[in-house]
Amino acid sequence: MTIRLRFFASLREKLGDGETLNLPAGSTAGTARDALLARGGAHADALARGRAVRCALNQRMCAESATLSDGDELAFFPPVTGG
Repeated sequence: MTIRLRFFASLREKLGDGETLNLPAGSTAGTARDALLARGGAHADALARGRAVRCALNQRMCAESATLSDGDELAFFPPVTGG
């Protein structure tokens, strides 16, 4: 399945606006984060497990246990974002 990733606030500055990601069916938001971490570099730094990062699935806050479906939008952002 293919999902659309979006990054906001400081994550956007490090990783850009977003991208698409191909994952196996039944993947979760946490699976997506792990796939990005595995890339290393800027992704591993920005999304490291020690960093506070929130996620939203189709514009609704979600836990990393949320199951993804083909075509979903998954957004990552720090817990406090400015206007």
